Order: sequence, then C-alpha cells, then structure tokens
Amino acid sequence: MNLNQITVPSLDLEKSIPFYQKLGLRLIVEALPHYARFECPEGDATFSIHQVDELPTGNGVYVYFECSNLDEHVSTLLEKGIAFEELPSDKNWKWREARLRDLDNNQIILFFGGENRKNPPWRI
Repeated sequence: MNLNQITVPSLDLEKSIPFYQKLGLRLIVEALPHYARFECPEGDATFSIHQVDELPTGNGVYVYFECSNLDEHVSTLLEKGIAFEELPSDKNWKWREARLRDLDNNQIILFFGGENRKNPPWRI
C-alpha cells in the first residue's frame, strides 16, 4: 500500500489554488468550482482540495509537507506574503517545523525530519 493523495476541504477553490501554488505545489487538475489537484515538487504523492458548503469544526485537518531546505523555503514564502503562525523551530520529537494555516483554516506544517522522519530513537 502507498499513500496516493490527501484531500482537504475548501470554501473557495479560486482563492485556495493560488495559495497552494505559492507554497510550491504544481496544479495538475482544475475542475472548478469543485476540485483541484496538485503534484508535490518531490515524490509521487499528490494533494487536492475540494469544495464544501461548510468547513469541519474542531481542530480540523493537519497536513505535513516535508522540505529538505525548510528554513530557506520559509524565507521565500515570507517574501511572497505567506503568513506563518510559527517560524521554523526544533521540536522535542526531533523534527524542525514551521506552521501556518491555509485560507480555510486547515493546518499546514512544513517540516524537515531527516533520519528521524521514520526512524526516531523511540521507534518500535
């Protein structure tokens, strides 16, 4: 089994598409107003957004995108006007993360995990 794609809800894809393009995703399907799909710049996974009438309540969706050059990528995004809730910082789970939200309040975490991504010291 392999992860193919993650899909998050959006109230307005015409506004959400440019946001994700600024993050560095490449638009490959644009079926407005209901659906859009992106390729990640690395790997085979894809990411999509679909139109909803109402956003979920509670903590919502968390999406993690790994960046080998996290600090540089965040600097570039800041120059493009992307606002972050948390700038890159080292976490006690041995990842470096930056956090932001998309226009629909989905939580986006850009991170670098290195060897600890799948093999932390506490791995079973």
